[in-house]
Amino acid sequence: MPMLVLAAIAAGLLLLLVLVFKMIWRVAEPNEALIISGLGAHGETPADMPGDTGRGFKIVVGRGTAVIPGFQTVRRFYLGLRTTTLTVKAPSNQSIPLTVKGVVVFKVADDKASIANAARRFLEQNEETLVSTIHELFAGHLRAIVGGMTVEGMLHDRESLTANIRTSLADDLGKLGLIVDSLQIQEIDDEVGYINNLGKPQAAAIEAAARIAAAQRDQEATQAEQIADARKAEAVRQSQIEQAGYQAEVDTAKAQAAQAGPLTEAQARQEVVKAETAAAELDAQRAEKVLDTEIRKPADAEAYRQITLADAERQAKIARARAEAEETTLRGEAEAKATAATGEAEAKAIQARGLAEAAGIKARAEALAENQDAVIAQTIAENYPDIVKAGASALGNIDNLVVLNGADGMEDMLGKALTMGGAGLGLAQSLMSSIRAGAVEDGARTDGTRPGAEPARETVG
Repeated sequence: MPMLVLAAIAAGLLLLLVLVFKMIWRVAEPNEALIISGLGAHGETPADMPGDTGRGFKIVVGRGTAVIPGFQTVRRFYLGLRTTTLTVKAPSNQSIPLTVKGVVVFKVADDKASIANAARRFLEQNEETLVSTIHELFAGHLRAIVGGMTVEGMLHDRESLTANIRTSLADDLGKLGLIVDSLQIQEIDDEVGYINNLGKPQAAAIEAAARIAAAQRDQEATQAEQIADARKAEAVRQSQIEQAGYQAEVDTAKAQAAQAGPLTEAQARQEVVKAETAAAELDAQRAEKVLDTEIRKPADAEAYRQITLADAERQAKIARARAEAEETTLRGEAEAKATAATGEAEAKAIQARGLAEAAGIKARAEALAENQDAVIAQTIAENYPDIVKAGASALGNIDNLVVLNGADGMEDMLGKALTMGGAGLGLAQSLMSSIRAGAVEDGARTDGTRPGAEPARETVG
């Protein structure tokens, strides 16, 4: 409940504020001004209107403002267009009485100084009083301007007339805060017919010019008719001449047609002979082409084929013979080179082997000369397995061996085998002796002496 009461109070206050705002806020329309007077309502600064140091009222144009009820008063002043018609009777400077009719469209100027001047003079007056005042003002100035101009000037230069009226009214309208938006002189008339008489000379001249022009046009039309008749007669004559020429051509054609039968037959026969001749020539050309196509060209093609095949076969045989000759030559060169290389390699191998054997023999001879026992021992050691194997070969042929004395018998048998190996050792020693003798002989050959001969002594002469 307290919340509802607070909401109702807030709504009431908001509604009251809206009503108060609507009561105090005024908005000026685009074509009107708000004139506010009363408490605190002062005009703009003197810079806006230099001749006014304080109007005592406020002007608002095209916006809104606040107005305090009971302390301030607001009035709306119309700033839009107003129209009045003019009908002025006045003599020109030629003393010719004239009646001038026109339309004036005026309005309050847009600056606030002009709005203030117009508000002071016309704010409380009705529209008819304002229009009547402006009408009288325009009528007075128009009379003065008409009295200073000629009728011809006003008729021929109405822009100067309206410009003079605007210039004459500018000061008075400025004091009233008004400006002329449009001024049109609709009609200028007189009571004595002066304006009509002004137009008569021009009308007579125009009429005379029209009659002269009509006569000239009639003369030109007559001349044109005569020329047309002459051209028509010329056309008729030319037509008759052409018709006579056509008749002559017709007669000639008839005579030629009478002779056309035999001539046509002869010409037809000539055409037939020409056609037969042409056909015979075509048959001959056709037979020649058939001969050329079916016999000559195939024969030429076959001959060309045979010649081409024979030439190709000859070239193939020549190529094969050349290939075989080159192959034989290359194979012989290769075999010769291989044989030479093989002989050279075998010669070098034999030479190397001989050099190696000579070096080995020389080394054994030197070793035997220096330490015969060591060489023999080494030789025996190297060949001892074969020596033992030779001694034990006697046991190799025994299929069954019976040892009677057991371990003693086995020991006795092995001792005999070793004794046989000793016999082999004696054989080895005799072998080494022969080797040593051969080495000595080889060394003698190497030194250039015979075996058993003393080495040659160097003789000093």
